[in-house]
Amino acid sequence: MQEDMKVLIVEDETAALENLKQVLHECDASIEIVGNTEGVRQTVKWLQNNTAPDLIFMDIHLSDGSSFNIFKLINVETPIIFTTAYDEYAIEAFRVNSIDYILKPVDKTSIQRALDKFKKQSQPDIVQYISKLTDLYKQPAPQPQYAEKMLVPYRDKLIPVEIDDIAFFYTADNITYVYLNDGKSYTYNRSLDAITPTLDPKLFNRANKQFIVSKKAIKNITIWFDSRLLVTLVTEPPERLYISKNRAAEFKKWLTGA
Repeated sequence: MQEDMKVLIVEDETAALENLKQVLHECDASIEIVGNTEGVRQTVKWLQNNTAPDLIFMDIHLSDGSSFNIFKLINVETPIIFTTAYDEYAIEAFRVNSIDYILKPVDKTSIQRALDKFKKQSQPDIVQYISKLTDLYKQPAPQPQYAEKMLVPYRDKLIPVEIDDIAFFYTADNITYVYLNDGKSYTYNRSLDAITPTLDPKLFNRANKQFIVSKKAIKNITIWFDSRLLVTLVTEPPERLYISKNRAAEFKKWLTGA
């Protein structure tokens, strides 16, 4: 009798994680999700302390940097299916060297295709794939270019906004809002998943599924009763901004530049 496929999900966005879990179980009810990690350091620690899964679904952009950094820290001997919110320079390389890649939001068709592709791989195929993947990550990655301005729609105009003037991005009911340091706010036609990679991670942090926050906009943080962090901003947000217990340590490191 064939054992259940054990899957690790590397994903820092709650909605994307829940969607992927649901789709995986729709595709194959026998899949066992053995863990979920949200960042580079957490993933490295998990892989060092647990039995290797059969397959990893890995987001490219994580809470504490690019998932590429995982491969610089440890040898990963598990096939990977990458997920990403946008199509960019690396996708062609993933086509050649990874089991598959999937553009978000994931759906049943793309997941089923990726799983079928994985199941067809022989052991020699997987060994060769991992060798190619290791070589790929030895290559220096291009330096990312982060946005310095953005255009936000207002009535019949587009208003140029300096990135430095943005306090936070917020999403609710599938609508994204840009809040400025002076308290003004505008709707914006991109999701937080799409916005995050365009921002310098030293200056902005994907605090949770509803907020991307600027370091300059943080007034103080309070340790909450359940080990979460309550973040107080200079510009009043539409709802309280909490950092989960799992991400609290990483958030404090980001805030202090440690």
